[in-house]
Amino acid sequence: MNSKYEVLIIGGGVVGCAIARELSKYSVKAALIEKEADVSMGASCRNSGVCHAGFKYAPGSMRAFVAVKGNAMMDDLCRDLKVKLKRIGKLTVALDREDEPTLHKMKENGDANGVPGVRVIYQDEMRKIQPGVEGVAALHSPTSAIVSPYNLTIGLAENALANGVNFHLGQEVTAIEHQADGDWLVRAASGDTFSAKVIINAAGLFAAEVCKMAGINEYRIYPCRGEYYILDKRLDGTLKCLIYPAPKKHAAGWGTHLTPTVDGNILIGPTAEYLDDPEDFACTAEIMAQLRREGQMLLPAMRGTDFIRNFAGSRAKQTPPEVGGNADFVIEDRKDHKGFINLVGIESPGLTSAPAIADMVSGMVKNHITLTPDPAFNPVRPGMVDFFEELSPEEKADLIAQDPNYGEIICRCEKITKREVLDAIQNPLGARTLVSIKYRGRASMGRCQGGFCIPRIVRLMRDEFGWKPEDFLKRGKTSPMFVGNMRPKGGAA
Repeated sequence: MNSKYEVLIIGGGVVGCAIARELSKYSVKAALIEKEADVSMGASCRNSGVCHAGFKYAPGSMRAFVAVKGNAMMDDLCRDLKVKLKRIGKLTVALDREDEPTLHKMKENGDANGVPGVRVIYQDEMRKIQPGVEGVAALHSPTSAIVSPYNLTIGLAENALANGVNFHLGQEVTAIEHQADGDWLVRAASGDTFSAKVIINAAGLFAAEVCKMAGINEYRIYPCRGEYYILDKRLDGTLKCLIYPAPKKHAAGWGTHLTPTVDGNILIGPTAEYLDDPEDFACTAEIMAQLRREGQMLLPAMRGTDFIRNFAGSRAKQTPPEVGGNADFVIEDRKDHKGFINLVGIESPGLTSAPAIADMVSGMVKNHITLTPDPAFNPVRPGMVDFFEELSPEEKADLIAQDPNYGEIICRCEKITKREVLDAIQNPLGARTLVSIKYRGRASMGRCQGGFCIPRIVRLMRDEFGWKPEDFLKRGKTSPMFVGNMRPKGGAA
């Protein structure tokens, strides 16, 4: 199959999906291809979910510009996409006097970058914001926020789809050719081909590989894994804001910190470890023990039973381990490869920056094709803002009266209803893995981590959708959940 477009986006992470949604505002034939079975399966689902204010980045840098602009765009975007955003602010803490100059330097950066309201504060004011916080001083940034990274990415993708952008999931790019007529031809492992006048490389950890396929050899990505622990919702409300340690010079990241999530859990992490494999998402016993120790030092109320899950993600760093630190984002409209728009090294604050990057990229697309605003564009994603459990008793009763499936609980820990699971299964993108259902409906994200709900979801998909054992995948074709049926005791073969 050969699909022809005007614009083709490679990569279904938050940046690629933000670009797709931005292009859907125009009358343009556009598509996104993604190697996984769903969007948001890489770094965009494996991070802290923080919307950064933009004070850490050097004035005049691309990272500073898109972070500050992207942060300011988030309220309207999340409102339209019905994605939770909480502006809880951040304390970047100097644990001793040695770290205090770092705070003042970041304050200067923040002022130069146009970050609203950043101030250096001291112990009395720190503890009014976050009781019990340690340290001698802190930089307070009131515009720092938290958001669900996978819900944002999915919301961007579904809204782009509703406004006319095509999505080709499970299509791994294997070759790219610039043809004589000026179009780009992209070949996938499936044998399908895609052609477009403009290619946008938003492949994240694989952006350098996509560059090489197009004949651009100047970039390299150094994957840097960060491991996390997830804490039970028992501690919801313990953290009133984000709390980060003052960053150390040449460090790969911020260092271990505590991050509340929009859903009530707390994350401990991430660590930073350079690896060769960009998809090595293993969690290690040594790091998990370290996170437990550091977490309990930072949050003494934590108990051993509060640790309910761990996970890891990788940063797409351009700096090798011997250099450390962070290189600036590469966002370029290649002059030597006409129609190739290139995004490389979009690590943190990539989530924050995504809407601003999308706006910038749409301007680059206009260098190659005409983008006419589509009067039919609808920025609002259908559906509810809140989960059923978060509604008032009266709202719950009304919904159950309209649809009895709201009255049946499938996920006991998160109190997710059958209707919410059905909606997750019947999502617009057609993603059908257990992880896809989890990210859309939060089923299996609670304390028992699916022990109660996964058998019920499996039964639901078997009985109502006719799924066979081989249809059940955890996250893609390489992760089957079942190999067949067991013969009932005493039954026929």
